[in-house]
Amino acid sequence: MVSSTMSRILCQYVLQFGQKLVCRRPLEPIEESESPTAHLNILDLVVLGVGRSLGAGVYVLIGFIAKLIAGPSVVICFLVDSLSSVLFGLCYAELGARMPRFDSVYLHSYVILGQLCAFVIGWNLILSLFVGTACVAKAWSIAFDSLTGNHISQALEGTFSPYMPSALATFPDFVALGPLLLITGVLVLGVPVSAWIIKVFTSLNILIPIFMIVSGFIKGDLHNWRLTEQDYKNTSGASDISRTGGLGPLGSGGFVPFGFEGILHGAAVFFRSYFGFDVIVTKGREARNPQRSVPLSMVISIFICFLAYSAVSAALTLMVPYYQLHHYNPLPQAFFHVGWAPAGYVMAVVFLCTLLYSLLGAMFVLSRLICAMADDGLLFRGLGWIHAGTHRPIMAILASGTLAAIIALPFELRDIVEFMLIGIMLAYTFVAFSVLVLRYQADQNFSTSKKTEEETEMGPVIEESASGSIPEAGMSNFLKSLWFPASTIPTQKSGQIVYGCVFLLVLLLSILSLILAQWPRRVFSGDPVLTTVAVLLLLLITGVSVIIWRQPQDPSPLYFKVPALPVLPLVSIFVNIYLMVQITSGAWVQFGIWNAIGFVIYFGYGIRHSLAGNDEPQPPASNSRT
Repeated sequence: MVSSTMSRILCQYVLQFGQKLVCRRPLEPIEESESPTAHLNILDLVVLGVGRSLGAGVYVLIGFIAKLIAGPSVVICFLVDSLSSVLFGLCYAELGARMPRFDSVYLHSYVILGQLCAFVIGWNLILSLFVGTACVAKAWSIAFDSLTGNHISQALEGTFSPYMPSALATFPDFVALGPLLLITGVLVLGVPVSAWIIKVFTSLNILIPIFMIVSGFIKGDLHNWRLTEQDYKNTSGASDISRTGGLGPLGSGGFVPFGFEGILHGAAVFFRSYFGFDVIVTKGREARNPQRSVPLSMVISIFICFLAYSAVSAALTLMVPYYQLHHYNPLPQAFFHVGWAPAGYVMAVVFLCTLLYSLLGAMFVLSRLICAMADDGLLFRGLGWIHAGTHRPIMAILASGTLAAIIALPFELRDIVEFMLIGIMLAYTFVAFSVLVLRYQADQNFSTSKKTEEETEMGPVIEESASGSIPEAGMSNFLKSLWFPASTIPTQKSGQIVYGCVFLLVLLLSILSLILAQWPRRVFSGDPVLTTVAVLLLLLITGVSVIIWRQPQDPSPLYFKVPALPVLPLVSIFVNIYLMVQITSGAWVQFGIWNAIGFVIYFGYGIRHSLAGNDEPQPPASNSRT
């Protein structure tokens, strides 16, 4: 009797624990009075998208990628990223159309997949944002130091280098704390950023690529895309330049000196280049004819950013041999290299200003995310405190600045730049996964926990099966439903089939990506084992994709739906996973440590203090907050 009671209590506890993990945040209906008026055209959305996406922070990485990873083929890296971003943008547009009140991947994941998934997505987005903030602060420090003739870094290195561990930078970057303190103070004090300031910095972000393109046309030399070993030997000081990876600073020379692997690695590092065009989705409800204007403006915005980034990269590698580029301050140093010192100083000042603006935007988004997770109880609730006077999340802002400072002070920029990428790629993959799954589900009402009609109708069927139906007939019916669904609209059964197939596809695509990343030459050269495995994986992926394609789709009207399902979301998932496996093992170790810390916080605090943790788990969808 006692053991049966204990067993019942244990089962109830496990059930409640599981319900907390998958408890979803309700999707509150939009009141008629909240519906915005449609007044934005395609041009308005393009301006918004380009203004948010085009930033000086990306130009910091161009020198690093061109010099150490991809060479002049850095241009192609941006092409790969632009294609990936278009796929993500289309998927995110449909997700935004389904849940227009929410404007972040974290909130979308809370509504769709539940609390644990939302925490993982949000926690890793925090990682990407604060490391990205630290990278911008480090770049600002390097650009400022170059204006002083590198005297600051030389003095700090001479003082601190004997005491710094080998795993850290040669000196603590106190200069990087300057912009972080400044922007933290601006956000804490609630200093208003007027519209004309935004327009000025947006104009500067557009001016930089235009000036670089013109300069590259005047001072560029096509021979810099055809460099040979002899050119490298003739370069004074070339022996002082080092590159990890064993190919040497020249590589094989030419336009693609580090091969296809270099292009893919560079594309992975540049993955954050187009992060910001989600504003188009957020404003999609205010657009005229959003079915056409949202995807079109998104593609145009990404194309404009691709032209700007690739043109700057082309001009830079034409002006300066790629192995002579400055790692993290390439634009001003390029003008010094070609003898345009005044232009170099002007570019350095403009660069410093635009980096501050990028820092402001990054810390603002980061503090909002921390505050949202704290309000939901997944992080410490004190972080969500809003100042009554300024209406700013003071503790979240201070936490953002502190996290960025902890990374910026002791680490080299090259050691943390890949650390921020995995979280963004994970979020991109989740968006494509969600679109693929939701299109085939029967119940899209996330605001209630009532059973659907399909669930009610299935009751007698399940009962009959349990009371003695023939297993062979059940299996036959199941296999038949994979190819010939009984209904033309989604049911619970067809939705479960799609869920299982998508999870299986993610697993198969991950295995295929690992094989292609680790042994690409052996696969394409006809290795009997690896080629056979790759072909079998492709056949399985094709078969499972066809099963998904055969299932009925949700007929609910949305202002935008991704075309060519399930192909486009699957391609997006594959590209994201394939770029993720290009990230170095050290970054994955850091990523694992970060997530271990996150799970300690979640299981030690978040699960007990979250909205789900404080309520009864039986009706999880009713746990709402305003």
